[in-house]
Amino acid sequence: MSGSIIQLVDELPKDNITVKTLKALDFVAPGEWNNLVGFDATIAHFTGETDPQIIQRIRDRAAALYLDPKTGYRGAVQLYQAIDKADVAMGTAALANKVGEKISFLSFLNNLTPKAETIQSVDLLLKIAVEVIAFCKLNGIPQPNPQIFAKSLAENYHNAGLIRMVALVSIDGILPLGPNFLMKIHSTIQGMTPAKVAGNAVFSGIQDQIPGETTGDRIGFVNQCFDAVEGWMSQFVEKTGLTPETIFNHLGNFIQMADDNLSFVAAFLDGATNYYEHTGIQTVAQRLILEAYQLLQSEGETLTGEEVDESAADGAFSTGDTIEVWDKYEEDWYEATIRQIKVKNNKNRYFVHYTGSGSSEDEWVKEKNARACNFTDADDNGHSINQKVKVWDDEDETWYTAQIYKIDNHQYRVRYLDEDFDDEWVDLDEIC
Repeated sequence: MSGSIIQLVDELPKDNITVKTLKALDFVAPGEWNNLVGFDATIAHFTGETDPQIIQRIRDRAAALYLDPKTGYRGAVQLYQAIDKADVAMGTAALANKVGEKISFLSFLNNLTPKAETIQSVDLLLKIAVEVIAFCKLNGIPQPNPQIFAKSLAENYHNAGLIRMVALVSIDGILPLGPNFLMKIHSTIQGMTPAKVAGNAVFSGIQDQIPGETTGDRIGFVNQCFDAVEGWMSQFVEKTGLTPETIFNHLGNFIQMADDNLSFVAAFLDGATNYYEHTGIQTVAQRLILEAYQLLQSEGETLTGEEVDESAADGAFSTGDTIEVWDKYEEDWYEATIRQIKVKNNKNRYFVHYTGSGSSEDEWVKEKNARACNFTDADDNGHSINQKVKVWDDEDETWYTAQIYKIDNHQYRVRYLDEDFDDEWVDLDEIC
């Protein structure tokens, strides 16, 4: 069902309705998600490697890890796939119900499908349970633990994992159920008897993965998962100010909507998108690649063209130093600690851990994207002599690395570090 992880990542769509929907939700969590497609490109993104031989070795190790039954990678992907496959049927049922409500000639559909709000609520509850189970598989936790997941969700969820939860709250919660979606889910939980849930398509597709001996036990676990994350969802909605209207308006920037009925839109997205599988594959690929890369190094293997050392070339930084790292997607600098250093072709690369983030975000960064922090003689704009900065070029539409060596009010004389450009004066709004 799941295929090889390499094939799955290589075949992820670059642009379809799922991708458009996820891009539309970027306003909720700006810069968190990039649609990484292609396994080798994903390796390069998270490791900074460009050498084909090194990429191949990481690729081979990741493929082996994925197939290893002692790891939870394959099981997590199968869960993401199962929930989305069943979700198509659920979305179709919800859409049929709404059509029956709106068009009297098709009103008989109301007698054939459950209420859309019940469908959406059950769908959301089961997706939360799947996220908890998949998280525990990926982190080697033998028994699914909603509390451990909730703690990580609040502190460490980023990238594809976070946008998946954003889509869950937006597409499966607020858009179809309204601002008080949590209350409606509570109402659904009260009516979730084993007899009613047993015939649910999504539940049937994943019930073997849900802990419990009986259907009642499994319903109890699903309720525990919701209880664990309800606080996060409530705080997230309050913090972001999400409403059905804001979600619909941003979707309209990417997807042409023929109907402004939010229930129709939500049911349509349920049936037409597979955001859980799409982002789930990306989450698994990231974790696999980082583990494979770290294993290759911890086993003492010498990767072609590189040396791992405790100090950088020319003594720029040392292991344990706190630095700032450039994020090209968010176009800003973020604090990180150097965990490891390697020298490749006489250029430094740093394996960093970002302050306030989980270990899954650790990555290798190039020397040009790392700089010292906490300049004591910085001006009112936070810039200082000898500080490394990024300079925006309007013509090339890209950032170049430079170093400040003169300051005159809000103008800065910079020397480019990686390009054969002349020194020049730049304005404050041209540098970061």
